[in-house]
Amino acid sequence: MTDPAASIEELTVQRDRARQDHADLVARGLKLDLTRGKPSQRQLDLADELLDLRAPVVSADGTDLRNYGGLQGLAELRAIFSGALQVPVAQLLAAGNSSLELMHDALVFALLGAVPGAERRWVDEPEVAFLCPVPGYDRHFALCERFGITLIPVPMTPDGPDMAVVERLAAEDPKVKGIWCVPKYSNPDGAVYADETVRRLAAMTTAAPDFRIFWDNAYAVHHLTDEPAEIADLLALCAEHGNPDRPFVFGSTSKITFAGGGVGFFGSSPANVEWWLGHTAKRSIGPDKINQLRHVRFLRDQDGLREHMRRHAALIRPKFEAVHKILSTELGGTGLASWTNPAGGYFISLQVPEGCARAVVAKAKEAGIALTPAGATHPYGDDPTDSVIRIAPTYPELAEVEAAITGLATCVRLVGTEKLLADR
Repeated sequence: MTDPAASIEELTVQRDRARQDHADLVARGLKLDLTRGKPSQRQLDLADELLDLRAPVVSADGTDLRNYGGLQGLAELRAIFSGALQVPVAQLLAAGNSSLELMHDALVFALLGAVPGAERRWVDEPEVAFLCPVPGYDRHFALCERFGITLIPVPMTPDGPDMAVVERLAAEDPKVKGIWCVPKYSNPDGAVYADETVRRLAAMTTAAPDFRIFWDNAYAVHHLTDEPAEIADLLALCAEHGNPDRPFVFGSTSKITFAGGGVGFFGSSPANVEWWLGHTAKRSIGPDKINQLRHVRFLRDQDGLREHMRRHAALIRPKFEAVHKILSTELGGTGLASWTNPAGGYFISLQVPEGCARAVVAKAKEAGIALTPAGATHPYGDDPTDSVIRIAPTYPELAEVEAAITGLATCVRLVGTEKLLADR
């Protein structure tokens, strides 16, 4: 164990031991990848029945799905996901392959066509800014950067974003047009938004009349335990507090069925749905309804969705447990790291001493262990504390996860002890 109060001589011995362990690790010639939160091949295999679609290719109301039309997507598929996403069927749209493309479109539509309640298009504003809870999801940040939207970091807490900061920034500055939220099993720390956090988001005063909450409920059904986390109904709370148009709700089947062949969902107020359909009708005559029918026949209903996700949990829960066990054994009590132990989702957030994350990632790379770049969890790739590392354990096999996390712990010990000595 590394004791920050140890003598220089003791720390030197610990550093030299860590250096040797790292050298041995490099000599093994590992090739392990923990960079992206992808489903494993075994998870994808769970949905292979999607590939078997037999005639008739018709919806529940008899519509021939091989033809054009149906911008809202299949009602029977929307009914399956309505409960999980907390959006009434009539206000939920089933669209293309992923929720990321819908988030992209939401920004484009808002930039080029005024959202309900807006004084003008966002592209006509002198500046548009979004609040970004950190650590957060790098692709959210990349979308804003793509369109020149300013990113304003907001600290995360175990109950969601620091609402005192969110409320102050949203109320005082009209250029703040939105906030990114992953409300359940947040990426990367696994936090679940408290009911009070959701209520305050719904009720808060905003300087921008067209403020939008981009509610990316990506892990709505991705539980790791038999006690699923529940979150407050944002759409209902916004309506209750007189802000019905505030939420844009997103979800998808990307980590439920086929990551490359799923269905994305958009839900919101009736006014926002009408606005959305008015724009999307100009870019598509309708979504892939045949793929949506595949999903309906495979998942069947909400109970079928829950059962399918229990099978996912059975495959990935051991990987999360292995990460927690190994980090506890290798780093517990050392003062060199802390980490989250989420009850769902796809990620674990590892916190190392300030100024060490990039060095740990570099040492891991030397040993053949690929990690998400340090800083990816923050806007512009800049973690001001250089201390957060995102761990994505779902894709590799369990043995590979165990080897990678054991190696990662070695890198943390090495960089951590070197920093303790340098600070003396």
